[in-house]
Amino acid sequence: MQQLSFKNRIASNYLISTALLIFVVFCVIYAIVRFSINIKVNNDIKIEVAKHLREIEVKENCVLLIRENEWKKIQFNKVEISPAFIQFVDELGALVDKSPNLKQKQLNYYPEAINNVLFDGKLENTSVRQIQIPLYQDTKIIGFMIIAMSVEDSVMVLNNLFFILVVAYPLILLVLFLIARFIAGRSIKPISTIIHTSNIITKDNLKSRIPLPVNKDELHLLSMTINNLLDRVENAIEREKQFTSDASHELRTPLAVIKGTLEVLIRKPRNPEEYKEKIDFCISEVNRLNLLVDELLLLARFENQKQSLKIEKVSLNALFLDIISRNSSIISQKKIKCEVNFSKDFYVETDAYLLSIVINNILTNAVKYSKPGGLISFSISEENSRTVCTIADNGIGIASEDLQKIFDQFYRSKANEHPEIKGTGLGLSIVKRLSTLLQIDLRIESREEVGTKVILSFSK
Repeated sequence: MQQLSFKNRIASNYLISTALLIFVVFCVIYAIVRFSINIKVNNDIKIEVAKHLREIEVKENCVLLIRENEWKKIQFNKVEISPAFIQFVDELGALVDKSPNLKQKQLNYYPEAINNVLFDGKLENTSVRQIQIPLYQDTKIIGFMIIAMSVEDSVMVLNNLFFILVVAYPLILLVLFLIARFIAGRSIKPISTIIHTSNIITKDNLKSRIPLPVNKDELHLLSMTINNLLDRVENAIEREKQFTSDASHELRTPLAVIKGTLEVLIRKPRNPEEYKEKIDFCISEVNRLNLLVDELLLLARFENQKQSLKIEKVSLNALFLDIISRNSSIISQKKIKCEVNFSKDFYVETDAYLLSIVINNILTNAVKYSKPGGLISFSISEENSRTVCTIADNGIGIASEDLQKIFDQFYRSKANEHPEIKGTGLGLSIVKRLSTLLQIDLRIESREEVGTKVILSFSK
């Protein structure tokens, strides 16, 4: 079965709900009209009953009309749209007298009918509404007064109304469907624009955006959401291209250096000291290359930030002391002094391995950019129900304009001014990525020639 288009589905759903509503309204209208007509006929009959009961009297088992001649004359000359038919019968239902407007006809007496209660009857082939009023002499019923009115006109009105409603119902629904389809088509017009724009967006064309509808409705929100998604996709692809370009450059540089060194080395025989010097240089470049590859793999591993974490209770004091011990050789080479300020034992719930990478990268950066004989201080404290770790150095610092870039991959502040400081520019990118993954609030404060302070804040 072929699926309806979105526009037709909207129109159909609108039509179904409207059809049910109109059906209920038509039924209510028909019921109100029928009830009103029946009330009108019933009231007219009751008025006739009250009036004619005043015009009769019962004597010696006989029903006598007061001013009989006048009554018959009035009944004969009265012209009404819905005349009342009056008939008197004895206790057995035999005709005693009747109004002139009955002519040759005669109302039926229904022995099974309940006295003084209106019911539907027949006058030959004519539908009537009638009532049978018992006439008493003392406590004995000596006859009945039957009063009836034709309901043919009422039935005709109801039939005509029913016919009109039945004919009008499908016509109204058809018109409503066409109107709903037209309105739905205009309402979902932005969707066609979304489809068209989406079709022209490719990896080589990420600049196109969906025009925002004038009305700030759900389609406006959908268009904004898709545009924001396209912005994120474009930024991600641009970052990927930049990352690939930078990674290629960074990998190519040590390889080119190694190749050039080896080519120079084999041009002519050299003494053992020269061979050792060049080989040691190549080994340092290979180590740099290995470090770069390891950091690239680490970034790729946690790119989606959905890696499973091994959350456990970690002692920050022990972790800091362990990382300082592991880097003792490079700390000693630059004669840097490390100070720790731990007022008590501090514990956090986190992944110990990933947190050690974060702190290790921060420490190695501090050592790298500190001057010989400098100071690196470590402190842990509690502030507003959070555990705050601070790693501060008195190194060369970071320029204020570079603070927003230091987390970019391969970015190295003052790399040209300090070529002796080696690095890949990935350390702080890894720190930022893992801090986000571990839900650690990371802040860096720095001033040139004063030093840098890295602040890690853990929620309890």
